Amino acid sequence: MAMFVHITSAANASRIRRSGIRATGSGQSGTRGVYCFPVLPSYTLTHQWLRELARFGSRGGLVAVHVRLDDDEHVLVGRYTDRTRNAQATVPAAEAVRRIAALDDPRGWEVVVPRAVRPREVHRIRAAPQVVGWRYQPDAHGVRPCTCFGCRVRGGYGARRLRERVPHPLDGPPPPARVLLATVTSAGDPGDPAVLREALHWFGMRRRGPLARLTHLAAHPHPGVREDLVWAVAGWSTPGVAELLDQLADDPHPDVREAVEMVREPQ
Repeated sequence: MAMFVHITSAANASRIRRSGIRATGSGQSGTRGVYCFPVLPSYTLTHQWLRELARFGSRGGLVAVHVRLDDDEHVLVGRYTDRTRNAQATVPAAEAVRRIAALDDPRGWEVVVPRAVRPREVHRIRAAPQVVGWRYQPDAHGVRPCTCFGCRVRGGYGARRLRERVPHPLDGPPPPARVLLATVTSAGDPGDPAVLREALHWFGMRRRGPLARLTHLAAHPHPGVREDLVWAVAGWSTPGVAELLDQLADDPHPDVREAVEMVREPQ
């Protein structure tokens, strides 16, 4: 029998004892299943996913659920990056344990059982320390974190302070509104398109903005400025946005009209 450990919220422990582990989420290759990792001689490697999973919150902390599977049970095995490259392999459970145990560095590897785990396959459930393992990715410690829109975790612990300390040149955080308005004013009349488009880029990262101070850009002679105005204000909750978009929906340039159509498409 092959032994694996599944990390989950302590609030799920009683349900798991009673009903087993549900097959949830989209695993590797889009398969719904149960994520787990082989029980190796190294306690740290066995529980390497603890700190990463703890980042996403849990009720009552995390617990380690030990699961026994038949050696011939087919599972998916691969590194977490294999999900996007479709490079995972379907192998018997015993072979999955052998492959991972033979690796020089098994950090970031995972096994997905493509079905629910039955109660009789649950060997034991025990508390697990919350300080074991890596966060973000293996070897992330000591590496300067990336604050781009794709990498940052919105609402994560210390996320705002990190963005303020290490601002991204394209993804912010944006300058204060008063600074951006001063930039728009200093751009002149009708205004340097490059300067105005950069200011609108930063305005687009805000949830609200000084709409009345920007509506004059709807008549700017450069269509790129008018198009960027659409993208900048589309997500604002400021009153008057809908009326401005109605005006830009009749813009003579097709790129501006297309931008309005795209921001108004139902998500």
